[in-house]
Amino acid sequence: MPMNIAIDGPVGAGKSSIADQVAQRLHILHLDTGAMYRACALHMLKKNISLEDEERVAEELPNIAMSVRFSDGEQKMFLSGEDVSALIREHHMSKAASDISKLPCVREKMVSLQRELAGRQSCVLDGRDICLHVLPEARYKFFLTASASERARRRCAELAQRGKKVNFETVLADINDRDYNDMHRALSPLAQAPDAVLVDSTALTLEQVLDYMLSFIEEQADVL
Repeated sequence: MPMNIAIDGPVGAGKSSIADQVAQRLHILHLDTGAMYRACALHMLKKNISLEDEERVAEELPNIAMSVRFSDGEQKMFLSGEDVSALIREHHMSKAASDISKLPCVREKMVSLQRELAGRQSCVLDGRDICLHVLPEARYKFFLTASASERARRRCAELAQRGKKVNFETVLADINDRDYNDMHRALSPLAQAPDAVLVDSTALTLEQVLDYMLSFIEEQADVL
């Protein structure tokens, strides 16, 4: 039976980075669910379809040729054969992914694909509703968070490394908006699952968070 590890948390908490490292250490795959929503949003934007027009989005969903490919443990996102892994990480795609993820038709399609992939192989999944909705039976569950200001600082630093200059206050405002939208959406709002382990990374390094999670997984594995 595949071993699934679910990591939820708000935007900018470092879920993808931690999930990458956990997957590498355990020699399993990392399925970045957020990248799937970003790719879906990118497809709609390329088609000039408003992300708030649920009817048009639903009509276009069957036309999305999205594929998830793994190479040396790294996930790559493709749309119609094009590697869009870098494009979906542009700053504006964060808001786009949040907007489109509110649509029930989109979430239904993405969740179905995520469950299918997780049912075939051991993997780490990160997102907003993995523990409560996508994989409620996952063996290990974590809720990774950090203060909004710390998440904004990290995001600015990440973009600066890519040569992109952004205003801290603008990024912070975007994060606060994302948090509100994610926690108040009608469908599968962001929340900590009762059985998920809370990890506040505000004052922790990535390595410290990684060591804590792996130690917990190892301890639980000894009990099971």
